[in-house]
Amino acid sequence: MESRNPRRWWILIVLCLSSLVLVVDSMALTVAVPNMTTDLGASAQDTQWILDSYILVFAGLLLTSGSLGDRFGRRLIMLVGLVLFGAASLAATYCSSPGEVIAVRVAMGVGGALIMPSTLSILITVFDEDERPKAMAAWGSVSMLGLVGSPVLGGVLIDHFSWQSIFFINVPVVVLAVIAALTLMPESKGPWQKPDPLGAVLSAVGMTALVWWIIEIPKHGAFEGRSSLTLVVALACLAGFVIWENVTPSPMVPLVLFKNRNFSGGSLSLTLVQIGNGGLLLVLTQYLQFVLGYSPLKAGLAFVPLAVAALVGNGVGAGLASKIGNRPLIVGGMIVMAASFALLTTASPDSGFTVPAVALGLLGLGAGAAMPAAVGALMATIPEEKAGVGSALNDTIGQAGSALGIAILGSLLASGFAAEMPSGSPEEAKHSIAGALAVAGGDQGMVRTAREAFTTSMSTTFTISAAAILAAAVLAVLVMRDQKKPEPSEPTATEPATA
Repeated sequence: MESRNPRRWWILIVLCLSSLVLVVDSMALTVAVPNMTTDLGASAQDTQWILDSYILVFAGLLLTSGSLGDRFGRRLIMLVGLVLFGAASLAATYCSSPGEVIAVRVAMGVGGALIMPSTLSILITVFDEDERPKAMAAWGSVSMLGLVGSPVLGGVLIDHFSWQSIFFINVPVVVLAVIAALTLMPESKGPWQKPDPLGAVLSAVGMTALVWWIIEIPKHGAFEGRSSLTLVVALACLAGFVIWENVTPSPMVPLVLFKNRNFSGGSLSLTLVQIGNGGLLLVLTQYLQFVLGYSPLKAGLAFVPLAVAALVGNGVGAGLASKIGNRPLIVGGMIVMAASFALLTTASPDSGFTVPAVALGLLGLGAGAAMPAAVGALMATIPEEKAGVGSALNDTIGQAGSALGIAILGSLLASGFAAEMPSGSPEEAKHSIAGALAVAGGDQGMVRTAREAFTTSMSTTFTISAAAILAAAVLAVLVMRDQKKPEPSEPTATEPATA
């Protein structure tokens, strides 16, 4: 057995900083959108592109980025990504038009795609099998704190400064992460392999087109006009990618991994969970602000139960993984997550914050236990020399599931809200609860109707979320298997976990 890196826990801090900057940026931006769009004079379409341009580039380049890390060095690729992300964040503070913001968001998406797979692949090469679950639980906890704390941070920054400050806050974090990586982190890479440029192009175009199609579903339908053409491009490129990766002697992505029950089961389970979770923040933040009347800062603080419970779940899960195996944690955690969404379906305009608080606590507890174990089972099947592209495959699956969840659940929420509003309501009032409240003015009857219509539609949306996560739990039971630890003479399998 190789000796443990004496600086491994310091390296973990670097990895946490690197991934934290991505989480904080994404969530803080959602709080800044109203001020930003007003200041820039952005249209609804501009706003959509400000949010979606990052996701498109990020999802499209993940597999290529992971392959580059294995080939040229994971630390090197992560450093390039951090520098690009930091430079783009700094440039965003000087933007004065929607087009300029969209351009820097594209650059940030490229940087994020270079950072994300490298952090996980470095972690699984630095920590051995015994310590890896604890390291991943700590990493997941930091990400969860960033997920919950960033809307609060964003609200404070906007209240005291301007929307530009949410981008500037990335810069010192990036600088600290770069310095720490250069001084503390060793380089690692896989064995030399012939490049696969055709695979890189097909995966990038295919994933970008797929996520683009998903994003466009609520606006243009799934199979109409431009959407159908985008879907054809996505399916053609991804099918070509699968065929090519199976025939080329040097595939970028080892698709043979999907023949492993734990990899395929973990992948599908994570996709279903991400679909279920995808609309949570989208839906619940609107409920807190438009139905319960919370300010953006108070709405951000309302997610504290989720963070606290996730920390507990991560800690308990890390301790139990080696004793009872991954599968019981996955199934148990997902059942608790499904129960949390079922509880959210009972929320009403008069129920206050008690129901969401309990539900968010359950969700954090379940996710904290299940998600690290699910990724651990998936990643344990990937050879260390393919850690970069394996990590990227995990991230790509999560991004696709999350994007699909946001599109499906967002569309269900919008259509359900429109259906619940009275037929005689103004057209603007049927588009969203924000539009309905703006039209209502002092009409308390319409305000009440809009809030009831939203909570009814929200209940339907969360029912779908609960069903998706239950399906993931059933899939985990039927497909996945707990593996025995390899004998000392066998190659060490990777077994990380993340939230």
